[in-house]
Amino acid sequence: MHRRDLLKWTSLGAGASLPWLLTTPLGSFEQPAAPLSAVADKKLSPLKITDIKTILTAPAKIRLVVVKVTTSEPGLYGLGCATFTQRPRVVETAVEKYLKPFLVGKDPLQIEDIWQASFVSSYWRNGPVLNNAISGVDMALWDILGKRAGMPVYQLLGGKCRKAVDVYRHASGATFQDVERNIRRFMEQGYRYVRAQVAVPGYATYGATIKPGRSQTWEPSYYVRTVPRLFEHLRKQLSDEVELLHDVHERVPPVLALRLAKDLEPYRLFFLEDPFSPEDVGYFTHLRQQTTTPIAMGELFNNPNEWLPLVTGRLIDFIRIHMSQVGGLSMARKIAALCEFFAVRTAWHGPGDVSPVGHAANVHLDLAVPNFGIQEARDFTQAEQDAFPGCPTLKDGYYWVNDKPGLGIDLDEKVAAQFPINDDPPFDMQWGNLRRRDGAITKP
Repeated sequence: MHRRDLLKWTSLGAGASLPWLLTTPLGSFEQPAAPLSAVADKKLSPLKITDIKTILTAPAKIRLVVVKVTTSEPGLYGLGCATFTQRPRVVETAVEKYLKPFLVGKDPLQIEDIWQASFVSSYWRNGPVLNNAISGVDMALWDILGKRAGMPVYQLLGGKCRKAVDVYRHASGATFQDVERNIRRFMEQGYRYVRAQVAVPGYATYGATIKPGRSQTWEPSYYVRTVPRLFEHLRKQLSDEVELLHDVHERVPPVLALRLAKDLEPYRLFFLEDPFSPEDVGYFTHLRQQTTTPIAMGELFNNPNEWLPLVTGRLIDFIRIHMSQVGGLSMARKIAALCEFFAVRTAWHGPGDVSPVGHAANVHLDLAVPNFGIQEARDFTQAEQDAFPGCPTLKDGYYWVNDKPGLGIDLDEKVAAQFPINDDPPFDMQWGNLRRRDGAITKP
């Protein structure tokens, strides 16, 4: 081969096929026109963030915050969830007054760099306002990347580990029989996992009979005695036909939570959620030694230092974070990877105060992680589906997402504008007004 031809051959790179090289006469080593043309046609221009805005809407009468990131490519934008429903206006300010001027002009495909820069940009870190603001941008950037690549986000995260995502639903009632009937309804619809909550007469019980307003009374001792009797009833009536879950919601003193977890052990819960508050995580070492009831924790976590010892110490069984509360999809996928090495499974928070965009992000990550556990589900109202075309769908006890590029969900801003958020009261009065019988404030 002539030196000139050899140089031409080596310049072809990985695109040249060996059979073509072997059958082409010396002196004729020219790259075929078609591959070069195809590469040229696919060349994409550099992207820039041109605008970031928040959309506040309440199609199900729950305040939602969605972030829209627009790029320099016409029609290319992404959506992310930044819902801190108790303080939506504060997140709105953080995004539009602080993150927007910091990020406009940056490359939206540099997702990790943008996350790290945004995280330190306010100096003070790991709070719910900043984390939700970052999350809104972060999820939107993953949405943009998926659209640019022509791939659903779960594919960018490594591809599907499962066909769909097992979910659990919520069954509550004033009596044990009410709870049982509601569980059976879900079972008839194909659900295999149900969270059971029952009212405690005379008290504002989480998950059963909360009423809005300033006057809320709660006594944990009655609740701790009632709940084991509920699950005794359910196991007698339902046997092992369904997996049962329960949420303590950090409402009881740690010593009572220890007793409750032990008392529930005979009824084989799938998990017991949030037995302690984030301030009381030191009690998990005691809990692990005293019961085999599986534990889920993390709904209120903001800071990695809150969950790292629980995971690495194998003190919990399910990580239960609110994805936007910890900074979005980028942080959640790192948490999932950490948990995999310690046999901790995922169970992302998924109530009504996660926007449909946030639910879509949850499900995309659920599909891609090997240590998925369960997903809290929401049956979206018609108004939510109208405002957010492409919502995840519930069928046969699973969440399904479509295979459209990105998160596969959109926002109709005209429809969303028909459901403005309610600023009166400016925050949820019930959270800061739960009191013991003697008038002392208690955790919600």
